[in-house]
Amino acid sequence: MIDSLIYSGYLVLLINLILYTISFFRKEKANGFFVCYLAFTFVVQFSMELLYYLKKNNLLLVNLFFIGQMILLGFFYKSLFKNSIQKKIVIFSISLALIVFGVQLYFDPSQWSKFNLLEITITSLLIVFFALIHFYNMLTEKKEYYYVTIGIVVYMLGATVLLLLGNLSSNLCNEIKYLSWTINALLVVVYYLSILFEWKVSFSKKT
Repeated sequence: MIDSLIYSGYLVLLINLILYTISFFRKEKANGFFVCYLAFTFVVQFSMELLYYLKKNNLLLVNLFFIGQMILLGFFYKSLFKNSIQKKIVIFSISLALIVFGVQLYFDPSQWSKFNLLEITITSLLIVFFALIHFYNMLTEKKEYYYVTIGIVVYMLGATVLLLLGNLSSNLCNEIKYLSWTINALLVVVYYLSILFEWKVSFSKKT
């Protein structure tokens, strides 16, 4: 079951990348940072899958993915914000997080080769924080990327809890580990479907 969920997620991600890329070059274009995020996600996930089949450690890419995801989604939301203070909050938060990660990796380079609990928590919660600011703005502004933002909040909060269990997986029975990764794969599919639904609502009729 988990394999079918994983490959379904890859398929929906590829479809999203194609559709949003097409929309980006149309008159009512999609957000460029979001398209870059989709492309980055697809490349990294494909690379991680390749390393997995080659029986290579892919946790370095996992850590790079969380950092890249934070940066790209951070700039995505920054581009949607109209308030200059909110824009500065995004830049300051990302910069501070990168400094923290840099210091941590300087003193403990081994974090590159395992689930970095601090990195996972900070990057995911920062993205949720940016998404919640956008929700607040949408109370009085145009609802841009509404379904994407819902998907981001649900996925980030759920996946963070599951990924934090990654470092504890050696102490868990196989059934619990399998259930954890199955739920994570399901969350990914739901998240990508929310992105697809956003495209249908916001861009399909315009393209």
